[in-house]
Amino acid sequence: MTEHPSFATEPLANGLKLRLSGRWTVEAPQLEAQADALLRAVAERPLIVIDLSTVEAMDTAGAWLIDRARAAVVGLGGQARLEGARPEQEILLVEARHRTFEPVAAPRGSTIVNLLSGVGVAVAGVGCDLADGLVFLGQIISASLRILFKPARLRTTSVVFHLEAFGLQGVPIIALINFLVGCIVAQQGIFQLQRFGAATFAVDLIGILVLRELAVLLTSIMVAGRSGSAITAEIGSMKMREEIDALRVMGMDPVEVLIVPRFLALLIALPLLTFVADMAAISGGLVVAWGYGGVSPDVFLSRLQNVIQLNTFLVGLIKAPFMAAMIALIAAVEGFAVQGSAESLGRRVTASVVKSIFMVIVVDGLFAMFFAAIKY
Repeated sequence: MTEHPSFATEPLANGLKLRLSGRWTVEAPQLEAQADALLRAVAERPLIVIDLSTVEAMDTAGAWLIDRARAAVVGLGGQARLEGARPEQEILLVEARHRTFEPVAAPRGSTIVNLLSGVGVAVAGVGCDLADGLVFLGQIISASLRILFKPARLRTTSVVFHLEAFGLQGVPIIALINFLVGCIVAQQGIFQLQRFGAATFAVDLIGILVLRELAVLLTSIMVAGRSGSAITAEIGSMKMREEIDALRVMGMDPVEVLIVPRFLALLIALPLLTFVADMAAISGGLVVAWGYGGVSPDVFLSRLQNVIQLNTFLVGLIKAPFMAAMIALIAAVEGFAVQGSAESLGRRVTASVVKSIFMVIVVDGLFAMFFAAIKY
């Protein structure tokens, strides 16, 4: 049975001595009540002595409450000391000592100044992210060149494993999403063009829009949310468990061991997934055009073959490796930036997905302007 914490008082010449007994632990009954009574007993005393020689047990909660009474006397200009503590109790009293914290003053200043300051901090953060990305890209290129001159260093098993995780396992969701998008584009295209008697031109819309933009863009966004977040979470978890430090201690380069296989797998997987997305979206458009617009599959495929050129198909595939590289780079940088807490891991995974999606859209826009400029 747990013994209640208690204390007895003995008058001193110019103060008070308190002899504590029992178990001053968090599970002890009436711990806080006794601690409050102890605080009242030492109030406005010029000198107190707290005797711990008969305390049976103490944990950090009890040590904090006992030291709170000592700190209260000292805070009013009195003298207080502890005696009779065992060595382990002295350690607890030092580590769990009572502390007072000053309230943080609210920042003052103009709202406009604070807004501009926040914008400046955000711009500086973008610059830091860009610098970190370039440094990390250099490390990846350096590791890749070492592998290129010594192919035996490539971890083929890891590449195949991640290629399956990023590519093969992602085929169902990629195909489903793009099939539905192809259906939606076809339905809207036919619905709008029927008023002009040009429903068959929806085939042109589906082919060009899907092959040049939608398939690769939607696939990259899905990969950023699915595979990019996985890379960040995996690297971040290894960082938290100090496995990356262990690799360095063993003389291994974490970038070569962990990042290059994932980077290479994503470079291979995203173009293949883009091809799957192209076929799924066109299939969705064909089904809707046949069932909703009365365009037979023969007419659909014949017109698609006439209006779609090879360059239209290649535009989407050309973008895919660059988007894959961007996703892998951002995911790796955010993974290595994880600190030692679950909160940090969550923030970095979120940042990885958001930044990857943003950069995918930016890269797509840059390629759109580039291909328009060269009329490709």
